[in-house]
Amino acid sequence: MSEETLTETLPPIRHWPAVHLSGTDFDPVLTELMSEGPVTRIQLPNGEGWAWLVTRYDDVRRVANDPRFGREAVLDRQVTRVAPHFIPDRGAVGFLDPPDHTRLRRSVAPAFTAKGVERVRDEARGMLDDLVGELLQDGPPADLTSAVLSPFPIAVICELLGVPPADRHSMHTWTQLILSSSHGKEVSEKAKREMSAYFSDLVRLREGSTAEDVTSLLGAAVGRGEVTLEEAVGLTVLLQIGGEAVTNNSGQMFYLLLTRPDLARRLRSDPEIRPRAIDELLRYIPHRSAVGLSRIALEDVEIRGVRIRAGDPVYVSYLAANRDPDVFCDPETIDFSRSPNPHVAFGFGPHYCPGGQLARLESELLVDALLDRVPGLKLAVSPGQVPFRKGALIRGPEALPVTW
Repeated sequence: MSEETLTETLPPIRHWPAVHLSGTDFDPVLTELMSEGPVTRIQLPNGEGWAWLVTRYDDVRRVANDPRFGREAVLDRQVTRVAPHFIPDRGAVGFLDPPDHTRLRRSVAPAFTAKGVERVRDEARGMLDDLVGELLQDGPPADLTSAVLSPFPIAVICELLGVPPADRHSMHTWTQLILSSSHGKEVSEKAKREMSAYFSDLVRLREGSTAEDVTSLLGAAVGRGEVTLEEAVGLTVLLQIGGEAVTNNSGQMFYLLLTRPDLARRLRSDPEIRPRAIDELLRYIPHRSAVGLSRIALEDVEIRGVRIRAGDPVYVSYLAANRDPDVFCDPETIDFSRSPNPHVAFGFGPHYCPGGQLARLESELLVDALLDRVPGLKLAVSPGQVPFRKGALIRGPEALPVTW
């Protein structure tokens, strides 16, 4: 921080530990930060220094979409952060600013349009039908996470990326190590290097390909000189990791539905409301621990009367934005009739999650298959006995014991 910034009257720095939270409890530290002001200062468990935190819906969208807040500069700084390691590599789309960010996103856009996502719908439904069939054949009790909620998103994102079925277990193992802070920086970094090396080989093999999967699109783009191999690998790693986040999101969704039988009954009795209900569940569930990637102010910017100086790191909280009472009436209530529902569960602006439509598709397929084919589905243990992942950046149940 500059001396000029430090001499101003600033809000106190709040230490935000990596709190282990079970269920769908909202982070109490974030609740306090939201009440203390629209713009506060935080210090996270790793990295160095402090950062601004923006929590109001309009401010979150503004920062996320404002070119005066950049991502690339983060790589040259030891910004305070949740994880002990940087997840994307240099050149990855998560740390690029326009126009490079736009160029790289454009190379894979066909796979994530409505048409591209629809391309995998039938394949995804078939894979899910097989998994649910095996669940029913094996009989209760069962772990819904290991039986369905984990293998299904892995298979779908690997299908979209063009990863052969034989390599999907390795993808899952690497992803879990990358997304966990409990194994330490060295283990996470090693997993990221191994996944990157795998995708580097796969993208090179696909140069000149005319297929529609992501690694083929990137291989062709690398062959044409439109993106570098380093950029292509960084993007595939980020997409693979993001694709598996559906496991945790859907785990929280079903934890909610199984601990709130009234919600599940509504979705069974009125299937037409399911797409809108899934949007509301996406708004409500606390899908991550603390915050994600930061930005750096590239010039002085004022937000709600607070001057953020050039060079200051800034975080936005999409979780907080989704609970802003000025935008969402009674935000602590799950309301399947909520309309409009402009949630930002998939982010906003240039870094909006490219897999948002795919995640919605997977969630809709999971809700349809499990509610319709397993009508007696219920928890096999008390809600408090459901184990949630510890040290994970993306929140979700480690196991979901069920019976029917």
